[in-house]
Amino acid sequence: MLTFLFFVHHYVGQAALASEAVSLGPRPLFLVDDMDAGDLKEKLLQCKAGPSKVSDFSIAHRGASLQFPEHTKEGYLAAARMGAGIIECDATFTKDKALVCRHSQCDLHLTTDILSRPELAAKCSVPFTPADGSSTKASAKCCTSDLTLAEFKSLKGKMDGANDEAKTIPEYVKGTADWRTDLYAAKGTLMTHQESIALIDSLGLKFIPELKSADVSMPYDGNFTQQEYAKSLIADYKAAGIDPKRVFPQSFNLDDVLYWIENEPEFGAQATFLDSRYRGNALNPDDPNTFSPSMQDLADKGLRYIAPPIWMLLALDDNGKIVPSAYAKEARKAGLNIIAWSLERSGSLTNGGGWYYRSVTDAINNEGDVMTVLDVLAKDVGAVGVFSDWPATTTYYANCMGID
Repeated sequence: MLTFLFFVHHYVGQAALASEAVSLGPRPLFLVDDMDAGDLKEKLLQCKAGPSKVSDFSIAHRGASLQFPEHTKEGYLAAARMGAGIIECDATFTKDKALVCRHSQCDLHLTTDILSRPELAAKCSVPFTPADGSSTKASAKCCTSDLTLAEFKSLKGKMDGANDEAKTIPEYVKGTADWRTDLYAAKGTLMTHQESIALIDSLGLKFIPELKSADVSMPYDGNFTQQEYAKSLIADYKAAGIDPKRVFPQSFNLDDVLYWIENEPEFGAQATFLDSRYRGNALNPDDPNTFSPSMQDLADKGLRYIAPPIWMLLALDDNGKIVPSAYAKEARKAGLNIIAWSLERSGSLTNGGGWYYRSVTDAINNEGDVMTVLDVLAKDVGAVGVFSDWPATTTYYANCMGID
């Protein structure tokens, strides 16, 4: 599977990055040092001298969002310097229907300085409301569709988060999780989708744009339908002359993915279904009878890539060892390529790892277990790529295991 399209050689990328060597920093070895003793740890320690290079197995989730403001130029550059072969732009739209990189159409109050800009804060869908010290939490709702493209571009990115106990805006915007940092947040340059394409292309890397669910009613402004939205995403790559084989368009909306497969077949060949069927417990990853549509049904519709959260791909055997879930086995059986999300997004793993590790919590008790999970995803699940908020981790593993 690792020789499939997803791992086409970086004929452009390695040349583009040759003048700026991949640098992984101390975190990967910090994780390896914390691993339980065993063959995997010994193997990973043998790779500490490098060499380090770009790998498509290493997918940058919103850039390098563990420490850099997400979907910013600075975060994308950091991810590239850590060897991410593929970089994500979550695409949503502004009031004038320009595509921009944001995780959600309505997260500007969490990820930018909009509330500190009175003239723009006044345009927010829901203005800032302070906490009252009892039951009412501080809140706001500021959307890309509240602003024109020019207004959006005037904002500065910040680390995602807010203090819902705040009584003032300055208190509210200071919400960075304690396992992240504001050290690199002094400058957060927001990106349009087209700007992200130009930057990632200049680095010789690949693209994994996500078409975000609209928070406004569709069709927007009377004529911007969901299909027009999906079409506009692909149009930006066509306009930039990007080889479709370098693009992996993704969506949680299966209809978007099927639209690309049917109407944009060159790009649809890599279209990726972000599987959220766990919501409401509609799908049990240990019971194929709950998979509707089935993995084979999805493959028969032309789907080639599926991307669930990490925990859906993993289970524990009778000895408490991490193994592939029934979901992972069925996806492989149907010939689907698997992409997992998202590593380095749970804070400390000392107490089970949280939501992303919920199916294997009993086997997670130290930071080094990140590498154990990666090893199972790569070797046993057969994932062709893993999203990470800190791509150096996935790059280190991929380099050590010889995954291009």
